[in-house]
Amino acid sequence: TFPGLIKLTSSTGSRGIQYRTLIFFSLFLNPERPPVRSTMGLVWMVVAALLASWVFNALVYLVWRPRAITRQLRAQGVGGPGYRFFAGNLAEIKRLRADTAGAALDVGNHDFVPMVQPHFHKWIPIHGRTFLYWCGARPSLCVADVNTVKQVLSDRSGLYPKNIGNPHIARLLGKGLVLTDGDDWKRHRKVVHPAFNMDKLKMMTVTMSDCAGSMMSEWKAKMDKGGSVEIDLSHQFEELTADVISHTAFGSSYEQGKKVFLAQRELQFLAFSTVFNVQIPAFR
Repeated sequence: TFPGLIKLTSSTGSRGIQYRTLIFFSLFLNPERPPVRSTMGLVWMVVAALLASWVFNALVYLVWRPRAITRQLRAQGVGGPGYRFFAGNLAEIKRLRADTAGAALDVGNHDFVPMVQPHFHKWIPIHGRTFLYWCGARPSLCVADVNTVKQVLSDRSGLYPKNIGNPHIARLLGKGLVLTDGDDWKRHRKVVHPAFNMDKLKMMTVTMSDCAGSMMSEWKAKMDKGGSVEIDLSHQFEELTADVISHTAFGSSYEQGKKVFLAQRELQFLAFSTVFNVQIPAFR
């Protein structure tokens, strides 16, 4: 099997020594065919090293890093509901949203925050208008102070970059004006700005009025049939918005592009349904 090695070791006169010498020289002179036990041992060593590295990185990301961030912000006076292993505060957020899922606002009540963001409605009185909460192992800072919000929105130094932690929403919105920063944002704004010029917007008011008039005519036709009529304003205004966009931007109508808008609505539902799920990088 190994040319030259039998001749080299035959002078030893001992089978045991001969065998060990063959293995020794086979590792160096014929590395393509190492012994099976040595190969398996090397493979298990590599697997163990990779597993140990993965466990270490997971502990740093899921345990040490959240504790370090919480400690540093707490030293600056920024509290929060506290980190829970792996899930963060997502379990409490889901529970609070489930409790308010069937609630409805009164006609004269415009306080929709307890319904839309019940966790913020609960945490702000407890932790103040600036606090830290966790979406999984990703830290998020809630800023409800008006002066701080003005400072963040007026900053031009790039200290507060836009960041969408959910990859599904990022893919849905794309790298447009909403998610870009710096030179990319300036370029997108330069392209989009002429479309929102006041003179062009004035030219669109007639189209917008016609779309609204068409919607009102449909309502009137339903009422003329007699009896009580229930109209879902949320759905109607979604269709009105889509109809205005279709006429002003594409020269079409909502009915003609209905399949596209329905598909887009389904994509929005799928993307936003993952907002309060733990995002695992390997399973995105």
